[in-house]
Amino acid sequence: MANGPGLLTATGGEMYVGKNIRDSLPQLDVLYANQFEGESFVPKLTEQTEVNFYRGAPPIWLNFHISEQAGGTAGPLIKRDGYETLVQQIQQRGRPGISTVKLFHQPGSGGTTLAMQVLWDLRKTFRCAVLKSSTSDMTKVAQEVVHLFTAGGRGHQNTVLLLLDDEMILENLHERIMEEIAAQKIVPCMPVLVLLCCFRKDADLQSGHVVLEKALSDTEKEKFNEKKTELGRRYTDQCELFHGFNIMQTNFSQAYVTQACTVFSNVRRAGRPLKTQLAAFLALLNDYVPGSYVLESQCLDFLKKNKNDPLKDSMKPFSHLIVTFTQDSSSEKRVRMVHPMIAQTCTDLMAEAGVTRSDTARNLLNHFCRDEVPPYLLAFFKDMLTKRETTKQKNPLNSTEVEEKQQKFSRLILDIQATENEDMSASLLKVASNKFDRNPFFPQALARFYYIEMKNYNLAAMWAERAKKRDPKNSFIADTLGQVYKNQLKNTAISHTPREILHLATKAIEAFKHEEQLAEEEAEDVCNTTVLQTFNNRGIFGYLQVCNILYDRLVRQNETWRNVLTSSVSMDSVLDSLGDNKLFTFNDVIKSLREEVERKYIFFDKYLTYSKPSMKKDDAPYISEDTLDCFRKYVGDIQMWKKEKCDNSIQKLKQNLADTSTGVLSCLDRDIEITTWWEEIDSSPDSLTALANYIKQKLPLSPQEAPERQMLALILNWPTDGEESVFDLNQLIQRMHGSYERSYKKYFGSRYLCPLFFLGKGQRSVVLLRTVLERLGLNNQDWSNDWSDETIFQHPMIQTHLRKIEGVVQNCRVYATVGGTNIGVDANLRNSLWIPRQVSFYLGFTIRGPVAFGIQTKTA
Repeated sequence: MANGPGLLTATGGEMYVGKNIRDSLPQLDVLYANQFEGESFVPKLTEQTEVNFYRGAPPIWLNFHISEQAGGTAGPLIKRDGYETLVQQIQQRGRPGISTVKLFHQPGSGGTTLAMQVLWDLRKTFRCAVLKSSTSDMTKVAQEVVHLFTAGGRGHQNTVLLLLDDEMILENLHERIMEEIAAQKIVPCMPVLVLLCCFRKDADLQSGHVVLEKALSDTEKEKFNEKKTELGRRYTDQCELFHGFNIMQTNFSQAYVTQACTVFSNVRRAGRPLKTQLAAFLALLNDYVPGSYVLESQCLDFLKKNKNDPLKDSMKPFSHLIVTFTQDSSSEKRVRMVHPMIAQTCTDLMAEAGVTRSDTARNLLNHFCRDEVPPYLLAFFKDMLTKRETTKQKNPLNSTEVEEKQQKFSRLILDIQATENEDMSASLLKVASNKFDRNPFFPQALARFYYIEMKNYNLAAMWAERAKKRDPKNSFIADTLGQVYKNQLKNTAISHTPREILHLATKAIEAFKHEEQLAEEEAEDVCNTTVLQTFNNRGIFGYLQVCNILYDRLVRQNETWRNVLTSSVSMDSVLDSLGDNKLFTFNDVIKSLREEVERKYIFFDKYLTYSKPSMKKDDAPYISEDTLDCFRKYVGDIQMWKKEKCDNSIQKLKQNLADTSTGVLSCLDRDIEITTWWEEIDSSPDSLTALANYIKQKLPLSPQEAPERQMLALILNWPTDGEESVFDLNQLIQRMHGSYERSYKKYFGSRYLCPLFFLGKGQRSVVLLRTVLERLGLNNQDWSNDWSDETIFQHPMIQTHLRKIEGVVQNCRVYATVGGTNIGVDANLRNSLWIPRQVSFYLGFTIRGPVAFGIQTKTA
């Protein structure tokens, strides 16, 4: 980069990047098109960089430059089989917008190297960058990505290829970038961003994503054998120490790894030198937290060596299993084991020698956490002791479905429990809880271990309380105390008296009510921000679970409790038959149960009806099953209850109260058009007109009105084809948005809002229920589970029933054209909004407002 760093334009030209642009991209590690060009490197540096890589250091950009520039007998870096697929998937992204390509890889399989190879080879096609670290401020990241895309002005834009490793930020980043593009009024004529997501986890081989495993194909074996011959000519005896390369070349041979780790076979439990202890620390950390490291300076301090002493010399005979590296010129030297398989085998060998995982982990904490612990190291310890891995397994009832299951505890805690005992797992978590005395996650994990595995509810409650004190406003931390009491109640001996059962239930109820309060406060704090956050509903759900258990335990002992808990009789009137006058101390709690159960059931009825976790994912079935079970116990038959709510709503409508709350929507889960139901409101032939006229008299409704009422008002006033709207539809929609923001945003903010109705064909506001629409176009596919697949709108039966809406896409928004006026609506698939054009679509309604589905470019 003799003349300065350069970026490629979409036309293939190269523009130089000034310091002002470089300084405006602190979150991105930009790989420039002319990276290292014109620069010269000391031969010793290039050789050491290459040697480190083959020994097991993580790749840096210089590795790819060296490989590309090497002449003579040196060959390029090996590309694993997924390389061509990744490049092809990236280059196929030809339409304007944002797209995602995913690479899943097992630790030590070369996934990071493969992802960086792709960026390096495409740096002269795209503007390549790596997201330096996960951050909650996606707005700033989006601004930097857009800045990188537009750098150089209108005629110099080019697609950004961004490498990241955090799956949680994808959707949020997508939204923020679209907002930034719209705010700057940019009209892209090419893809703005391709996200190359490199995740260190297993994935379904049939997922369509690239999956890299610790196994070589025949083609890869041939490539690695050829590379081994080349490296042997260039580095002779050093090749024996290229463990990172050799492990892959031997097809991840456990025999090779075991042979490399024989130095640990002579380790004894007592009298271990500091270097042996340090090697054990590094092995444990790299085994359970792939990608982790410690600083060289910390290692030398532990060994009581001068900072200028070579760590390599101080760590003999373990030196060949450890690699020291720098990530960039400004960072300190880092130290780790050369490969995760080496780390795991060393840990196993130490355990066989009597140096247990719990001993090593405890000593690691005690020696490296004496003073203030650096944030990066605390994060590694937190992952090692509290991160619960998610595993994939096939659904036993459906072989085509893959279920995800989260482990109960971290892999280290589970391994200690399996190879040592439960006490050692608990002891280690206790050491961490005391060592990091302000961190709530370690005592939370300890409390969970006590109540789940050891059934020691008293200690579990104590540590759960300590976790709460360390972060008193965190609802997810508060949840643990409720779970302790709930499980104690569930597992309490049948012989316990009603008073003992109620005492435990009351403690659980109080804990879950407090958690619900904290969750509400958290939601209020983020309600007016752009941060997408999942609402913690565990307190509400935990309350219902406790009520379920309480009901079963008490009614099993005495049928009289059935009438008491459902408020059919008062407690004081049946105390004699219950046999304990002191039970009256629980009267206030018992009196509140029926009303609270009904309120919480209504919450979940809305939550599960109006939203789902994502377009492609439904909530776990047990949530609706447990909530419904509890409702039936305390309130009664759900159909009778809904009919009563419906009848009440109809009666209020007859009285011109126009009560269109959730009770009305609950009546609509029938195979009818909404206008048919409205006509049943009154036998008068003009009842619908009367209702419409009444609502129009109230227009525009204020944001204080319920979203359900706003929705029906909007539907009633949506004009048919060729008509002009009597009211300002944009204003009605904004009012509906405002009502949603006030009522539901804090609960549904991070979730996908399900369409409830669709605008049908007809002279009036004919609306089809979503469930009816799904059955019309079912064709052996469950459309309700995946609204990201809009092919349902290509089904002839669907097209027969739905009204086509004309509109336009401009500035990353879609508008319905009604009577010559553009009415802004949301889009189900926002990636269809990049190209300005005339469009047509079908109109659905979520609890937030109208949404365009099946957007198609209108042909001339």
